[in-house]
Amino acid sequence: MTEHRPAPAIRFYHGGAVVTVRDEPITRTVLDWLRERQRATGTKEGCNEGDCGACTVVLGELDAQGQLQLASVNACIQFLPTLDGKALFTVEDLQDLTHDAQAAADAAELHPVQQAMVECHGSQCGFCTPGFVMSMWSSYEAHQQAGTRPSRQQLADELSGNLCRCTGYRPILDAGQRMFDLPSVRLDRAAVVQALQTLQAPAALDYTAATVTPQGERLDHFHAPRSADELAALRLAKPQARLLAGSTDVGLWVNKQFRDVGDLIYTGQVADLQRVEEREGELWIGAAASLEDAWRALVRRAPQLTDVWLRFASPPIRHAGTLGGNVANGSPIGDSPPILMALDAQVELRRGPAVRRMPLADFYLDYMKNALQEGEFVQAVAVPLAAFARQVRGYKISKRFDCDISALCAGMAIELAGGAVQSIRLAYGGMAGIVKRAAHAEAAMLGQPWTQATVRAAQQAMKQDFAPLTDMRASDGYRLQVAQNLIERLWLETRAEAPLAPGDTSVFSVMPHVAA
Repeated sequence: MTEHRPAPAIRFYHGGAVVTVRDEPITRTVLDWLRERQRATGTKEGCNEGDCGACTVVLGELDAQGQLQLASVNACIQFLPTLDGKALFTVEDLQDLTHDAQAAADAAELHPVQQAMVECHGSQCGFCTPGFVMSMWSSYEAHQQAGTRPSRQQLADELSGNLCRCTGYRPILDAGQRMFDLPSVRLDRAAVVQALQTLQAPAALDYTAATVTPQGERLDHFHAPRSADELAALRLAKPQARLLAGSTDVGLWVNKQFRDVGDLIYTGQVADLQRVEEREGELWIGAAASLEDAWRALVRRAPQLTDVWLRFASPPIRHAGTLGGNVANGSPIGDSPPILMALDAQVELRRGPAVRRMPLADFYLDYMKNALQEGEFVQAVAVPLAAFARQVRGYKISKRFDCDISALCAGMAIELAGGAVQSIRLAYGGMAGIVKRAAHAEAAMLGQPWTQATVRAAQQAMKQDFAPLTDMRASDGYRLQVAQNLIERLWLETRAEAPLAPGDTSVFSVMPHVAA
């Protein structure tokens, strides 16, 4: 007798209940599903590439301790199957997401976040407002849970992934402060945790959906392994399948380039690759760890990297994207590789049961080409803790201050002894077809007294390291001049006499949550 099994389904918590979804394309975005299937049109489509924030929603997941963690993400580039086992909150949910709905109704007609926007005139055309409200709600819940109240600068950083073209940000920030003054309305976390616990399945998700192509109908598979061993076996068995992490890049391939990505292997359910921990003298960052978690760990050990962290994309992108994905992508203008390269990071590569290591500096072979073998993937990034004993700096140069692609990004680490340069790392993105170190400039500095004369020699030597290109972000001459100037900035900040204090060169004040 033939056993009939139900078709694999996606199950997640939404609108106060567990939702089951079948037969949707594996690249159906959360935004499209909300608007077209649920008629939840409060979530807007703006840029459709994770830049404007009009589509912001909040996802909830259980951490290793079983506690609910909330994070804002861009619904426009998140594929629907990635919601499996999670909770989805949208602007329509705010009135219902309380532990006492009647008390909330008595306290205010709107949720405090929404009421504050009204009182502070934070909305004009209103198109961006739902996205702002969801980012603000995520902040509201986080600070209420921690018993803290954000500074205006913290609010600005938390809202940096949301764009408003008419009201401006002053009244929106006013609302962000005002919402904490209104009667509190809190999410019933216990109810959400209970619902998510029922969704915790030990088996890997293997979701299959039909895709119509010019050649006919085809079945596409969305694999979501639960362990590194399962991921390694799948990758070896299906080397042509596309690895998917935060979808911050692949999502654009689908939305903007209309590419057919075929079968997908999703790393977002591999708990053992989401860890960030110290192991045997290293900071071990699993490839599935979010950019936010990874950068927070780096900044705790090198606070001078705060500027690069807070200017790396936006909170919704950092919550979804992964450090492993940013490294494996191999973009010559990626912001993580220059910093990691300056810290002597190694990449941990896995193919089936076999694991090997190599310096990140050797991983990139040519433009968008790396040393990965067929069936192999980046399992982790490892940074020696000794590297944090050096003076570490990260510099991002871009046209727009927040949420912009770098014209160039530099990671630098210097160690001085007796007034001379004992070790030096100068790594640049945006200066060549790959991220690479400035070998000639480093050689001009090594062993030399740390003086302005040494800086000048290194600046001249750098002309042998790079032949930058000219594109819409910067000219070749500008890139070379800025790259040279950043060596002088490093000297100004680390020289023995009258070094510039961090506050003299950073646009950010010391952030309380960085040291937390």
